[in-house]
Amino acid sequence: MSDLSERLYSLRKEHGLTQEDAAKELGISMKSYCRYEKDEREPSASVLIQMARFYQVSLDYLVGMKDERQ
Repeated sequence: MSDLSERLYSLRKEHGLTQEDAAKELGISMKSYCRYEKDEREPSASVLIQMARFYQVSLDYLVGMKDERQ
């Protein structure tokens, strides 16, 4: 599992969301969101930015380059 998929899973759980809820809030399909969490697919840069904003973390944290959230 990649850092991105692990962090997406953890952040979603912290926010008390289902995959369907998170996908809806991000404006993407649930199937895509599931694939990102399972490390079967990588999101585009624009989707990564949406995710970072939604979960209120930095892109570096989201993709595993830093351990600090901001």
